[in-house]
Amino acid sequence: MTQPYVKQTIENHIAYIEFFHPAHNSLPGDVLAELAQTITDAGNNDEVKVLVLKSGGDRTFCAGASFKELIQINDSETGMKFFSGFANVINAMRKCPKFVIGRIQGKTVGGGVGLASATDYCMASKFASIKLSELNVGIGPFVVGPAVERKIGLSAMSQIAIDANSFYSADWAKNKGLFTGVYESKEALDYAVKTLAENLCSYNPEAMKEMKKVFWTGTENWDEMLLERAKISGRLVLSDFTKEALKGFK
Repeated sequence: MTQPYVKQTIENHIAYIEFFHPAHNSLPGDVLAELAQTITDAGNNDEVKVLVLKSGGDRTFCAGASFKELIQINDSETGMKFFSGFANVINAMRKCPKFVIGRIQGKTVGGGVGLASATDYCMASKFASIKLSELNVGIGPFVVGPAVERKIGLSAMSQIAIDANSFYSADWAKNKGLFTGVYESKEALDYAVKTLAENLCSYNPEAMKEMKKVFWTGTENWDEMLLERAKISGRLVLSDFTKEALKGFK
């Protein structure tokens, strides 16, 4: 696989939505936009009862923002638009009237942790360590922070945001509430995801829709709040500190 993509496969009323990028599944703006739209469309598709969010490849679920695009940002408006990409995907999952299951097969960094946190039920392999690395380049997890905090709490989110150099194990993430289960292999993970999704398809869709509303109560302002957070990141990415730090990724 050499070309980035977002693809959807519907099987037994389950929409498997998969994204991929050859740079460790890092996400540029066009892939983020397509991912948000695909989630929204699946949520509106009467054939679909449950969504599964996954990524291609074996080693990395998502490496976060595309450093190639970050390096090219030269004004705050472009910066805000780029970081709004993650906000739009998070909000698409939040507003989707169906449960979104996360399938996290490998390491996930920065924005990827936000995507995992925005799923309704997240399952992982033992290789799925997590890291919020944004502070390393002078930004901070402003856009994904609310989703991460909602899942694991302010204390744990603050810990991994401040300790931006460290990966935290899948078991740590499970103990904090991000992952509901950690599996020994990708095959075991896929079986568990498929089993759960198929079970959910046998439940009352209206009941699940109402449950999801309850689960996300208190996030009604996220359309505006995450946009404001994107503005902060868009401004900070122009700082001398961040420009210098990003040179190391060229």
